[in-house]
Amino acid sequence: MERKDITNESYFQTVFRRFRHHRLAMVSLVVVAVLGGAALLAPVLAPYQPDEIVGTFSGAPSKEFWLGTDQIGRDVFSRLLYAMRISLLVGILATLISTAVGVVLGLIAGYFGGVADMLIMRFTDMVMSFPYILLVLVAAAIFKPGLWNIILILGFVDWPGIARLVRGNVLNLRETNFIKGNIVAGMPLRHILFSEILPNTVAPILVYATSVLALSMLDEAALSFLGLGVQPPTASLGNMLNGAQSLTVLTRQPWLWIPAGVLIVVLVMAINFIGDALRDAVDPNSRR
Repeated sequence: MERKDITNESYFQTVFRRFRHHRLAMVSLVVVAVLGGAALLAPVLAPYQPDEIVGTFSGAPSKEFWLGTDQIGRDVFSRLLYAMRISLLVGILATLISTAVGVVLGLIAGYFGGVADMLIMRFTDMVMSFPYILLVLVAAAIFKPGLWNIILILGFVDWPGIARLVRGNVLNLRETNFIKGNIVAGMPLRHILFSEILPNTVAPILVYATSVLALSMLDEAALSFLGLGVQPPTASLGNMLNGAQSLTVLTRQPWLWIPAGVLIVVLVMAINFIGDALRDAVDPNSRR
């Protein structure tokens, strides 16, 4: 048992050492941590309530309102902090749902094979054959727009990639000696799947999940911008961009859309940089 602990510690130390070599990823990790912390502490950091009318309509940035006020006099900075909470919540929960669905289906398809594999993979291929953004838009149009609906829609649309990834890893692991040894020893199926196979697929799942997180946040922003996602008065980065549809806002009131747009770009890029570094860190062929 002691030797196993040393081996696990050594592996994670190696992964962390490789990850630290990616300076951009380390900076991105700090950026995500700072922005995530600010979002989490929004009730403490925000000078006003997000829906409270506290100033003039579309007021320019000032000492009192750092990022100005929106079209009905709400503080943009306060709404931005709360909007990050919503956008990150959508991304994280949608990623957890899609990961859970994809992992379960991938484990079943890869381990049992046969009819189960054929049915799951054909269904996966069918879902992936639809244009992704069209599938999301149609689902969002059919169901009532709202926070939890958009989380469920994104969660149940993003799973096919993870399912295929897990299936491929399970097919390889199923033929290894330690898995065959567990089968011969009569180990319970749940032990083989969740204690032997799944831990050996966590690294690629984690890497893929970062891309799903970034994509889910972008999808939420796009749907909320179009009015099909998070609905006002709840603030999200997407619906804060909605005002940019007006030419007046776009050209004369940039404080209403530039901060939200910059935050979306920064968060998505930072998450993608972290994912790229994780991919290199867990790659056994990496020599960095």
